[in-house]
Amino acid sequence: MKVLRSFPFLTFLFLLCFAGTGKQKNVVLILSDDHRYDFLGFMEKAPEFLETPSFDRLAREGAHLANAFVTTSLCSPSRASILTGQYMRNHHVVDNQRPVPLSTRFFPEYLQKAGYRTGYVGKWHMGHENDEPRKGFDHWVSFPGQGVYMNPTFNVNGKRKAFEGYITDLLTDQAVSWLDQVAGEAKTGKPFFLQIGYKAVHYPFQPAPRHAKRYAGKPIDYPETMANTEENYRSQSRWIKERRYGIHGIDHMETGALDKDPVPSFDELYYDFCETVHGLDENVGRVLNRLDKLKLTDDPLVIYLGDNGFALGEHGFYDKRDAFEQSIRIPMLVRAPGITRPGSRVENMVLNVDLAPTILDLAGIPLPKKPKMDGSSFLPLLKGDKPKKPWRSHFVYEYHWEWNFPANPTTFAIRTDHEKYVFYHGLWDRNGFYDLATDPHERHNLISVPAFRKRALELREKLFDELEASGGMSIPVRRPKNDQYYDRKLPR
Repeated sequence: MKVLRSFPFLTFLFLLCFAGTGKQKNVVLILSDDHRYDFLGFMEKAPEFLETPSFDRLAREGAHLANAFVTTSLCSPSRASILTGQYMRNHHVVDNQRPVPLSTRFFPEYLQKAGYRTGYVGKWHMGHENDEPRKGFDHWVSFPGQGVYMNPTFNVNGKRKAFEGYITDLLTDQAVSWLDQVAGEAKTGKPFFLQIGYKAVHYPFQPAPRHAKRYAGKPIDYPETMANTEENYRSQSRWIKERRYGIHGIDHMETGALDKDPVPSFDELYYDFCETVHGLDENVGRVLNRLDKLKLTDDPLVIYLGDNGFALGEHGFYDKRDAFEQSIRIPMLVRAPGITRPGSRVENMVLNVDLAPTILDLAGIPLPKKPKMDGSSFLPLLKGDKPKKPWRSHFVYEYHWEWNFPANPTTFAIRTDHEKYVFYHGLWDRNGFYDLATDPHERHNLISVPAFRKRALELREKLFDELEASGGMSIPVRRPKNDQYYDRKLPR
């Protein structure tokens, strides 16, 4: 990791003594889409040319949670986990199309009840095409489904309005406008919570016009597992190699299946991703600068994270959903003056289900007994304190097969701090076991190696014990529609 410049230690002590004497109530939660954990300028493995001064600022002024993960690498399930503090098997938002169950409780509802002003600006996506205001928010700005990068229509508190421009810029306009409205009340004791849900960097990547071709021709450090070689696929399940020729595979790009015309090369896809990240960073900077202008720099907890990871060539993929590291790891940065030491780094394993308990803990609101949250507050980790109970040493990952992206099997995995067991539900030739300490790129599947058989079986039993104990053994089945399924004549 590149060295971060820390504030002088005496400054930190001052903030700790004065800013941290009471509960820090105001919260700005910034959520992006498909942003890789390692595409942050201060990260050692980030592309040399990638410019992210705002993310670098957050890391310099706050904490980098270096081992942050999602429990489901897919937009809607992950967003539901963030807002409920629950695993997918408990909140039941299992894909990007199904509506949110009516019994669902979002943590901003508890903030509202405690006297918070709450605002939501950006991509919601749960319920797909439904952009209506959701419970838990006093102020609402959103759009249907994935939205569009250019000239979107927003639902602003129940009324739809067309806008001209780039969606990341327009969402920031809406967010800072609401901050202007609540800043005065915040200074007099009425706290606020703002969640910004950016569409960026969702595929197909589209940078702002001002950033188009900004990085074209820059050197790309291609992943070592990207090559279509016997070594990269000899030990893997066959679906992994087959996927590189499918809808989210880099070799399928040559057939004209991508959403652009003409079809981009992998390099163009890579540059578009980086340019879209740069535009996202610019707008995160605009939010931070508005907090400065409103003299709220030392007040709100600012959290930045992605809703899932994204492969850029690893194993021949460009997508998420699977249980490989590029898919399940996310960027997470937290600035909390008086709580976090500037430039600090948290190594503990933190999950998307931990956001809700952490924010409620910060606000002094007890966690609900029903529905129970699965996550834990990582506030002690931010403070550098020892948690009251031992912190997690592993977590369970789950993904259910989707009819519209059939190349990915239903996947369950258990990841510890140095190893991973992966179970593919259905007709597949082999599961997965990886030693992340010696093989961080997950190039060598050890599932068939006798020396690892005992440990793989131990993790398999632990995985299914936890799924069974928490109601995760039921596989959701979706009713087909006429335009989704049709009979195919198979060759004899």
